[in-house]
Amino acid sequence: MKEIENLRAEIDRIDASLVELLKERMKCVRRVGEIKQKQDSPLFVPERESAQREKLAVLNQGVLPEEALLSIYRQIISCGYLLEGGLRVGYLGPEGTWSHQAALARFGESVQLNPYSSFEHVFAAAAREEIDYAVVPIENSTAGFVTQAMDLLMSSSSLRICAQYLQSIRNCLIGNIKQDEIKIIYSHPQVLGQCRLWLQQNHPNAEQVSTASTAAAAKIARAEAGRGAAALGSQLVADLYGLRILQANVQDIATNTTRFAIIGKQSTHPTGKDRTTICFGVPHTAGTLADTLILFKKHGINIYCIDSRPSRHSSWEYLFSVDVDGHEESEPLLSCLKDLRQHCPMVKVLGSYPEL
Repeated sequence: MKEIENLRAEIDRIDASLVELLKERMKCVRRVGEIKQKQDSPLFVPERESAQREKLAVLNQGVLPEEALLSIYRQIISCGYLLEGGLRVGYLGPEGTWSHQAALARFGESVQLNPYSSFEHVFAAAAREEIDYAVVPIENSTAGFVTQAMDLLMSSSSLRICAQYLQSIRNCLIGNIKQDEIKIIYSHPQVLGQCRLWLQQNHPNAEQVSTASTAAAAKIARAEAGRGAAALGSQLVADLYGLRILQANVQDIATNTTRFAIIGKQSTHPTGKDRTTICFGVPHTAGTLADTLILFKKHGINIYCIDSRPSRHSSWEYLFSVDVDGHEESEPLLSCLKDLRQHCPMVKVLGSYPEL
């Protein structure tokens, strides 16, 4: 017992030192915030946070669990936002959605989080600066691109991707009934797509109904439990809306991950490990898409993914979006974009941002 008491006394001493160091850190943060306000600079600097993350990994040397250390620093940085003047972050609501969880994980609990009922509403709020940033899903490793978000990005004149966050998705079957009583399952269409095979194998006769969000699905499942309603969503959404976990981890692929974009009006500086999202159109003639993609090969640029969607200006004309390695301000992507603009009738950079 004496040894434990001595160790606890040492822990108390270390805690006191940590608090004093945090106070010193926050004094510096507050001063940085004052300078930023005078210069009208953004509080959220993704490239700075990317560099900090790399430094933490070096300092840690693998001793502490990486995610645990990052979680601690996320809250420290979040507190810094508050002391610097505060951040307003919008997300696709209501509370409990994966977008809500991504916003919490990326910005911490000391920012003002505002839910919005649709992609259009959260983009409009960011465009009129009702919020500083919007957190929106743009791609899922199982279900692909989120077309609504990409379409709104392409059509926006002021908003860009300035950062990204990868959120592991662990979907659950939730409800207040037994599994053999389920007749209808509600969820967001992306989540239904992520659990398609599991649903076919385990509830082939249950009707699947799309909702605006997993939180909306949870509300319906709670209200209509007597009619055999259940939902697909997260542990958080089940806790928030008073539902039980009937079965956990029902996504088809264990590594199911959604890529969230942090949308704002700022541009980020190169970090050396960046990704750029580009939208372009090509003439509707044979070989033009292939010729365009060859430009990326010519400059030695890796394409992570490519997607197409109908142009809203001409029937049977298409726009293409690609994610590529590099930053729009750095070579070789800088030269590639020059060639691309000479070759394509429309080229728009939707954002360059740190890969981490």
